[in-house]
Amino acid sequence: MAKAWYLTSRPTGLPTAANFALREQPDAPLEPDQLRVRNLWLSVDPYMRGRMNGTKSYATGFQIDQPMTGGAIGEVIESRLDGFAPGDQVLHMGGWRDGGVIGLDMMPNKLPAAALAAGMTPQTFLHNMGLTGGTAWIGLLRVAAAKPGDVVFVSAAAGAVGSAVVQIAKAREMIVIGSAGGAEKCAWVKDLGADAVIDYKAVPILPALARALENLGKAGIDVYFDNVGGEHLDAAFAVANDFARFAICGMIDVYNDGKAQEMKYLIRTIPARIRMEGFIYTDQFIDCMEEFYADMGGLIASGAVTIRETVHNGLDATPKAFLGLFSGENIGKMLVKL
Repeated sequence: MAKAWYLTSRPTGLPTAANFALREQPDAPLEPDQLRVRNLWLSVDPYMRGRMNGTKSYATGFQIDQPMTGGAIGEVIESRLDGFAPGDQVLHMGGWRDGGVIGLDMMPNKLPAAALAAGMTPQTFLHNMGLTGGTAWIGLLRVAAAKPGDVVFVSAAAGAVGSAVVQIAKAREMIVIGSAGGAEKCAWVKDLGADAVIDYKAVPILPALARALENLGKAGIDVYFDNVGGEHLDAAFAVANDFARFAICGMIDVYNDGKAQEMKYLIRTIPARIRMEGFIYTDQFIDCMEEFYADMGGLIASGAVTIRETVHNGLDATPKAFLGLFSGENIGKMLVKL
């Protein structure tokens, strides 16, 4: 019998184990357009925190005492959906569970056999060939319209999205400054090709960013890719070049406490004519899906884009993996292997 994680109460601040419960799912016969899957990999992502609040957002909120959902890779066990057969591996949104019945509402997509045959791992479609890689690619190249020679500042550069931004930018001949928390993460970001790295846990962001620009012989930044908000965003305003573009992907700094942002340097938006745009991956993905897959697939095949995976084992570990996102436990993509 399959099991799934349920949200049992709305968290206040950082969620705790008391907000979740693991429950058995009753077996059910397949209806038309449904699959029975056995999940192999689960994704946990910061955006899921907003889904726990029960307030209006771009992603449907988790309902109390209902199974939670999220990205997953599964193997088809039984199919009543045209084009899918037992043994197929699929990307779908029936995560936070070890398997069961999924329908079209879980957006199942078969993993391309050619990519798997070429050695691409299935879980790559949960990071660099999936949500996080697509978010990085769209945010940097479409929203921020970054181009060769631009100076790009990336916060949370050791995370799944940030690390992809660093590598895509370097592949496009941009100059990259990344921020990350701790020596190990900073060393990895440097290995990815960043021209300068700031350890935000060791030094204040703004003076460190100004110093990095001076050492690179640059007056300011042309692009800011924001995953953090707070002091990182404020520092980006302070050192932005004229007509800089800010792609606002996430603000994990305030996901749990919702604290107000000071924005001491927001006034620079006017004289520097800064353009700041929040974006959601799914808003633009359909229009550029084929281009993204072709470009990112080539970057991965060439070795220009890589990933580190932080893996928790077993369905029981899913809440712990999720909470680890907010304490900086992950380097690269946080995953649960079943």
